[in-house]
Amino acid sequence: MRLELRSAADTHDFGRRLAAVLRAGDLVILTGPLGAGKTALTQGVGAGLGVEGRITSPTFVIARSHRAGEGGVPLVHVDAYRLETLDELDDLDLDTDVDAAVTVVEWGAGLAERLAESHLEIAIERRADETRVAVLRGRGGDWAERLASLGSGAPVGASA
Repeated sequence: MRLELRSAADTHDFGRRLAAVLRAGDLVILTGPLGAGKTALTQGVGAGLGVEGRITSPTFVIARSHRAGEGGVPLVHVDAYRLETLDELDDLDLDTDVDAAVTVVEWGAGLAERLAESHLEIAIERRADETRVAVLRGRGGDWAERLASLGSGAPVGASA
């Protein structure tokens, strides 16, 4: 699935819609250059999941856990930019949270895939005109079905 997101607000709104197909135990891996919209997307996911508090980039703390409000699903937000090995990712002890929460890992390609049997990869490209292009690829599990259901409410510029 490929989406064209015309602004940071569209990126946030898409994250909120994406949250509707996410469930506890899901792993989402985000890639893209600085300023592509990875944190904006995660903020939308958090809003859609009903987490409490403000979501900010965990660049310096590496990982943040966000509690769910009533009826929501917790969110674990990881920035793997400074992590170089699987051992460093293991040291975060994320395994204790991934079954009960949605885990979003920025800069996680090549490291975070082993946290779950299946995962969703989202590559975000930021164009000069501030438009973002997001390419979603489900790996394993029932991601194809979930992404198909997500596509039914896709923003302008989306294609499967």
